[in-house]
Amino acid sequence: MKDSKIILIGDGAVGSSFAYSSSLLGVGRELGIIDINEQRVEGDVLDLTDALSFTYPKKVYKADYSDCSDAEVVVITAGIPQKPGETRLQLVDKNLAIFKDMIGKVVDSGFDGIFLIASNPVDITTYATLKFSGFPAHKVIGSGTTLDTSRFKKRLGELLGVDYRSVNAYIMGEHGDTEFPVWSNANVGGLNIEEWRKTHPEVTEEALDKAFDQTVNAAYEIIDRKGATFYGIGTALTAIVRAILNDEDAVFLTSSYLDGQFGQEDIYVGVPTVIGKTGAKHIIEVPLSDEEKEKLDHSVKTLKEIISNSQL
Repeated sequence: MKDSKIILIGDGAVGSSFAYSSSLLGVGRELGIIDINEQRVEGDVLDLTDALSFTYPKKVYKADYSDCSDAEVVVITAGIPQKPGETRLQLVDKNLAIFKDMIGKVVDSGFDGIFLIASNPVDITTYATLKFSGFPAHKVIGSGTTLDTSRFKKRLGELLGVDYRSVNAYIMGEHGDTEFPVWSNANVGGLNIEEWRKTHPEVTEEALDKAFDQTVNAAYEIIDRKGATFYGIGTALTAIVRAILNDEDAVFLTSSYLDGQFGQEDIYVGVPTVIGKTGAKHIIEVPLSDEEKEKLDHSVKTLKEIISNSQL
């Protein structure tokens, strides 16, 4: 019987941040961790379980691929990390070979749950997981622009002087340099940003553009300063896993498979998606302006060119 069991593959900075975040927030009753560095996993298990008397009951242990057989969610953060000055898309061929081996081992275990992918370039690695696993598309999800959207809401909240959580705004497209803000749907408490600006003249178009620029460059800024980003994405993954395990039907900007939505097919890209027990339940086709539609088309074209030139 499945019992909110999670398997994490990859115990680096992102993976261990997810393990810590999910433990603090009480997401999942069982967490098995797989990594080629078994000694690190053993250390993390000891460290995480030391905290459990302050948080929630949870079984945490070093796992192997056979443990995937009855998991509800397999979270993959493994792969070669992005280096300073390197784009996410430059990681493609390095990580695809790793993924083919990992996904094969998970599927061979008898796993029949939901894949959640965070390894960059996440739209490509999620597409690769679909191809390597043979799973239906709704059971393969990428973290997409979930973190970018959180960063965007933070910047807008700071600019507008409101709680980040009261800002409703999306970043769509590739989790990378071709992502874009959906200004046409951005609002605070139901009031469109353009309407907000009428009574807040300090919120200039230049300030809004700067908020987006800071969003798209946030990862590079963090990597330059500390070598990697991990707290934000670790917590974002926890929120998505919680939505799956609790069947929340919550909306996230996950990397989801397009099969005609937004006029695109056979591609994973960051779009608003209802997430629940069965994975990606459905994609919300939010209305886009002509300019936003062009940006989505450009983002998809960029990803498809990379896929066509890759080992997939």
